[in-house]
Amino acid sequence: MTQALMSPAALQAKIPEIFAPWIIAMELRVIEVLPGEVLLSMPVKPDYVHVGGVMCGQAAMAAADTAMVLALTAELGEFKPMTTVQLQTSFLRPVSSDQVLVRAKVLRRGKSLAFGSIDISSPDGKLAVQATTTYALLA
Repeated sequence: MTQALMSPAALQAKIPEIFAPWIIAMELRVIEVLPGEVLLSMPVKPDYVHVGGVMCGQAAMAAADTAMVLALTAELGEFKPMTTVQLQTSFLRPVSSDQVLVRAKVLRRGKSLAFGSIDISSPDGKLAVQATTTYALLA
């Protein structure tokens, strides 16, 4: 039996249940949920912009990590305890737009580990950040 996909609204409702207040304040919005994949939008707030006039890497890494937790939650059909084991991030180009798109894909999910990739793009589709992750599934 195939598990029904979690709706974007249902996944959005999980954000305040799962994440710390400062992550909730990032205002990530679930746009699309596909099997093993989510697409989010995130405003690039002035607080995320460093002296160079572009989004700082810390904001990108927080968005990437959050997106993958949401992708795994959608794949599992519910949130289950997990922790980030590894988050490797490559910054390919600066982001100077007022929003970004964050696409997280579950590459493989085993019994105790899950692997994923995250692409962060500017609204025009130019890839700005690419990350890979490993999560320990705790329950």
